[in-house]
Amino acid sequence: MKLPIKARGLVRKDEKGILDLRLYSIGKSSKKKNEYKIDRHSTIEIHLVDDRPLEDIPTAWLKLHLISLRHYKPNELKFENIFSVLPNLVWDKRGFGWRAESYLSINGAYAYSNIEDPNFDVKDFRKNFKSDGLVRADYDHIKLIDKFPPMTNHVLPSDVRIADVSRVRLGAYLGKGTTVMHEGFVNFNAGTEGPNMIEGRISSGVFVGKDSDLGGGSSTMGTLSGGNEEKISIGRRCLLGANAGIGISLGDDCIIEAGLYITSGMKISLVEEEKIVKATELSGKNNILYFRDSVTGKVCARSNKKKFKLNKTLHDNN
Repeated sequence: MKLPIKARGLVRKDEKGILDLRLYSIGKSSKKKNEYKIDRHSTIEIHLVDDRPLEDIPTAWLKLHLISLRHYKPNELKFENIFSVLPNLVWDKRGFGWRAESYLSINGAYAYSNIEDPNFDVKDFRKNFKSDGLVRADYDHIKLIDKFPPMTNHVLPSDVRIADVSRVRLGAYLGKGTTVMHEGFVNFNAGTEGPNMIEGRISSGVFVGKDSDLGGGSSTMGTLSGGNEEKISIGRRCLLGANAGIGISLGDDCIIEAGLYITSGMKISLVEEEKIVKATELSGKNNILYFRDSVTGKVCARSNKKKFKLNKTLHDNN
């Protein structure tokens, strides 16, 4: 799907502005500039014509949907300013977002729209949340406090398995055949080509090639914090061992030993060439096995002669 794009849906607002929205159609736009409008029935129409840093909540939500619907892959749309644009919301078990301070204020703003549950007693619920931060009753109602809802509140991609849907944010891209286990996490503007096994963390901006496996507790360095500006990617048929991590990109057919975290400035001994290089010099190269010498403690790399393969049975039946 190419720009310009038009989306329609229903919006929820409170006295301070837009909270969240629910899209029900996405198609081609005939507009000449980015804009949105909301009618008196809380119906919203959003037009995305030029891809530029975010300036409003509806455009942010549309871009997040476009990624999760597989119309665009991570890093193909601009998400600058998203954290200053989106409000921090308390997400309830029905999938609705409420401004966080509303829970801590007796006279807080109530959300209003045509998608509220008429059987939900807001006043009875809200009286259990006081300004001291103590919850008076266990409603099993709050699911998370975040700027992003779980992806499955709004998008259900085909041919995937997600063990814990709260660990996949809206704006994640899950390719067909992807399995995200309980310890896996996929941020917005990140994801998998599919099929993949994800038991580790895919940070924002990171894209994982098909047939690669992120072992339990493994992680990828993103660009949102920590000063890392290089976008990390993982090629095809790669394996990050349990609790391993990377701050460099991997080409195809690479393996990181369990427990080993490769940062960009790390010195790595090349076993076959008998020299030492910075990890950044190996970023994106194919067929490398990274490991730590158990005698000397040195981080080493050599040609990977073993080809990693996913268990097809686990992914063909998603």
